[in-house]
Amino acid sequence: MSTVVGEMDHQDHHHHAPSGITRWLFTTNHKDIGSMYLWFSFIMFLVGGSMAMVIRAELFQPGLQLVDPHFFNQMTTVHGLIMVFGAVMPAFTGLANWMIPMMIGAPDMALPRMNNWSFWILPFAFTILLASLFMEGGGPAFGWTFYAPLSTTYSSDSTALFVFSVHIMGISSIMGAINVIVTIMNMRAPGMNYMKMPLFVWTWLITAFLLIAVMPVLAGAVTMVLTDKYFGTSFFDAAGGGDPVMFQHIFWFFGHPEVYIMILPSFGIISAIIPAFARKPLFGYSSMVYATGAIAILSFLVWAHHMFTTGMPVAAEMFFMYATMLISVPTGVKVFNWVATMWRGSITFETPMLFALAFVILFTIGGFSGLMLAITPVDFQYHDTYFVVAHFHYVLVSGAIFSIMAAAYYWLPKWTGHMYDEKLGRLHFWCSLISVNVLFFPMHFAGLAGMPRRIPDYSLQFADINQIVSIGGFAFGLSQLIFLWVVIKCVKGGEKAPAKPWEGAEGLEWTVPSPAPYHTFETPPEVK
Repeated sequence: MSTVVGEMDHQDHHHHAPSGITRWLFTTNHKDIGSMYLWFSFIMFLVGGSMAMVIRAELFQPGLQLVDPHFFNQMTTVHGLIMVFGAVMPAFTGLANWMIPMMIGAPDMALPRMNNWSFWILPFAFTILLASLFMEGGGPAFGWTFYAPLSTTYSSDSTALFVFSVHIMGISSIMGAINVIVTIMNMRAPGMNYMKMPLFVWTWLITAFLLIAVMPVLAGAVTMVLTDKYFGTSFFDAAGGGDPVMFQHIFWFFGHPEVYIMILPSFGIISAIIPAFARKPLFGYSSMVYATGAIAILSFLVWAHHMFTTGMPVAAEMFFMYATMLISVPTGVKVFNWVATMWRGSITFETPMLFALAFVILFTIGGFSGLMLAITPVDFQYHDTYFVVAHFHYVLVSGAIFSIMAAAYYWLPKWTGHMYDEKLGRLHFWCSLISVNVLFFPMHFAGLAGMPRRIPDYSLQFADINQIVSIGGFAFGLSQLIFLWVVIKCVKGGEKAPAKPWEGAEGLEWTVPSPAPYHTFETPPEVK
């Protein structure tokens, strides 16, 4: 009772957002911070996308066309860094900030001031990274995986800026992850036990543990790169007793859990959207939870599948091959459960559902090419070709990015209080769906035919396929401007959204009005 009485004294104030720039600089409100993360990630998505446009313009024809090879390498490197750390991860963090408190019936995140800090250091991190491109000698040009000795012996003077910016991103991620864990463990509404939590909350809880586990590993790797380059250590230099292959082990021990960090929240989003539009409860809820846990644990046992061509002992190659194939089992459980959820449902195909369906199909294609890459002897052929580029863009673009877009369409009515323009949403979906496949599907064939990754020029036999891919790339990039317009239009106005715009939707977030009030669940709801 005391909480209720305490809250009633405060009913008069605290209910409206303060105005002006200081609202955003000093806010501790999870909805404000969620919105800032989402806008920041969208801006980074456009910046990283424009770098991809430079890459595809250069590769439109064979021969060196527009940029010199060193700048091309800066584009591939910074495109990767920005899309991973600037677009996908902050988008998921924004969704977590906005939705987790509302889904578990909490008034806010557990650590609101740290929440503000974890967002506001990010613009500085990316300003530092992008500023390095304008330094003498250019920005990082060693690939987003920054293998030594490319990032140590042969890198430009701006490498220190790259290292500093990655440290800041890592600090932000760790703080965000701690906040998610403390919020979920301590602030669930009465009656909301762990096995009643929405799947999005579960996947984010597990993701947060992955982040805390592997971000320090990344910090260690960049720190050793820093000292090798500037302070005379030789962690990765054989001449001083170090080992360049050790760099790859350390990096991928971070890097493989990292790619699951970028897909587990997607699984949570899709597990919310498919039941809502199939109008059926999620099939196999508990198996979904256990599958997510299994993926997280196995993600620590597969890192060297990125390194089959480094001359590892055969026993190690066998272990990493089988472990990698094993991880496809819990992933397959998830795909099965999504399909089973739709089986005999009363399905409607609004924009969120279209993106969710595309996710299931295209993510599965990316999963199958991943299984091919897991087979050690054939990976000797696929490694460092465009086949790998096709694989990870299927899981990260038509996987992670599509799920983020599905989430945006699904929750926009709750965020803005308006329905988005369904016709424009569908236009965005169909343009994205067609162009993303024209962009990435032919890359499989280019890779199988032997076209290497990360090159600004290529043999003449790859000319036609690269022209098609580039056209798909430009079309996909332009399609995202439709999305920008849909969001702006929806924020500005439109048909008023009810508290629950999707009749099949379940969860506490649909019990509060649309737009969601600045403060929700000051008195915790009872979960039956």
